[in-house]
Amino acid sequence: MMESQKLIQLLVEQTNQICHQAENLKHQDLHLLTWREHQNSWSILECLEHLNRYGNFYLPEIERSINHSKASKESIFKSGLFGNYFANSMLPKKNFRKIKTFKDKNPLNAKLDKTVIEQFIAQQKQLLELLNQSKNVSLNQTKVKISISSLIKLQLGDCFRFYINHMIRHLSQIQNTHNTYKQMVLNPPQTP
Repeated sequence: MMESQKLIQLLVEQTNQICHQAENLKHQDLHLLTWREHQNSWSILECLEHLNRYGNFYLPEIERSINHSKASKESIFKSGLFGNYFANSMLPKKNFRKIKTFKDKNPLNAKLDKTVIEQFIAQQKQLLELLNQSKNVSLNQTKVKISISSLIKLQLGDCFRFYINHMIRHLSQIQNTHNTYKQMVLNPPQTP
């Protein structure tokens, strides 16, 4: 359980941090942004494109749910069993397991450029607006469809947590890719 207002404040802070990280990527070299460690691993732009594809689904769904909600805001948000599990499963952990991506959300080998970053930042601004709008509705009783099944709906608060944690997970992956690039490409091991 958490105060609804504090949850929204936390989610806004996380989204602002995500936006800041994406802004920093705009200044990076395209070689870094498109580099991948392995043939089947994602580049930085592919990670962002993956997130954009989820944003294309979730942002309209969240907006629709807020606009159609008849439930008034309440002071306490209580996470649902499913929602809490989904949200927490997205957080990056040491040695976190890879999750199989649906084909329509997999950007591997897509032709991408820096416009992917611009789209991602635009989605973050839209998310901030939706978080602001959510202050007027119930985070518990307002339900949002999820991408894997229209039969499963999450509470609005859990959907925000899941969606933002998913971005945090992939921004951690982006940071790991950036670090690996610096080690392997910029400072290759010296051969004796």
